[in-house]
Amino acid sequence: MDESGGRPFYSCRTCRNPVALHAYLESKKFKGKSGDAYLFRQAMNIVVGAKEVRQLMTGDYTIAKIFCRTCGAEMGWTYLTAFDPQQKYKEGKYILEKAKILKEY
Repeated sequence: MDESGGRPFYSCRTCRNPVALHAYLESKKFKGKSGDAYLFRQAMNIVVGAKEVRQLMTGDYTIAKIFCRTCGAEMGWTYLTAFDPQQKYKEGKYILEKAKILKEY
């Protein structure tokens, strides 16, 4: 985690590995495979999977699934490329599914 202590933060629901700081949360208005999801501008302690082109609710993207570095649980994905110019703000950001994370204080 970062040097400031970084609380509150979000951790993997399976193993409690810290995966994102609350300070990097940009939106709670996203959807994932398991329901509600959050958009973060940074994530940590994750492994990025292979690139794939996916059609999502707001268009076509190149994404990569992200996994917990400690236990390997699938957490969500990162946006690598947005093909729609209005969706470019998502590039380089991370979706963490609410069902896969815990908020810790």
